[in-house]
Amino acid sequence: MTRFLVAPQWQGSPSSRAMRLIDGAEALAGDLPRSAVTRIDVPAEAGESLGSGIRRFSTLGRVRDAIAAALAERDERPLVIGGDCAVAVPAIAHAASRHPSLAVVWFDAHGDLHTVDSSPSGALAGMALRAVSTPGPFVDRTLVPAERIMVVGARSLDDAEADHLATSGVRTLSADTVTADPAALAEAIAATGAEAVFVHVDLDVLDPSAISGVLEPVPFGLDPGALTAAVHRLRERVPLVGASIAGFAPASSDDAVEDLGTILRIVGALA
Repeated sequence: MTRFLVAPQWQGSPSSRAMRLIDGAEALAGDLPRSAVTRIDVPAEAGESLGSGIRRFSTLGRVRDAIAAALAERDERPLVIGGDCAVAVPAIAHAASRHPSLAVVWFDAHGDLHTVDSSPSGALAGMALRAVSTPGPFVDRTLVPAERIMVVGARSLDDAEADHLATSGVRTLSADTVTADPAALAEAIAATGAEAVFVHVDLDVLDPSAISGVLEPVPFGLDPGALTAAVHRLRERVPLVGASIAGFAPASSDDAVEDLGTILRIVGALA
């Protein structure tokens, strides 16, 4: 059974419209089975950096710890609903502690591969995937090695992120590759030797024609059908032990309703 953890965290986002992520998480939570939902208390305050180099670090740390505590209480497969992408990190930590050969699939238009030193914004969402493989202020150990991380659909990378992809061992698949061959992702993850997989979906990985409620739409993204087909093929090859969805930021309640059908298809593929 899947346990939905709803974490309407906005403090990790670099966007001036980040608080729309609260509305997105709440809208999605309203369409989930109430008995399977655990809500994570996200403080209202922005928080302080505390010398970490990460904006709003104090609040982000509290949410990280709350997600970790909620995961430790239950033995169900988690699907964390954000909020910004940083909500995935404690869920990946939980999965990695139980599955030492875990692989991570990161669907995102952006790399989220910055460090404190390279980040132009100091926002944790832009460092979230890097935190999985590189110890730093938010995570003090390697959760998953770079060679078992796959970035899918990224098409907006800063120079520092591109440099990391060129040298680190992190693997990539383009939206075109996944569309042309839904089994390509499953083959690539199976080739790593991973015995379990965690899948993160930032909704901006989708093409803007498929979804309007994201903060930074990027052209030439995935079709929802291609994404869900790739996830289904992946699950046929490697057990899915956790997942997260982030980045839903509708401008209005009407916009949220228009996008929910698409998002719930992705929820269904992951749950």
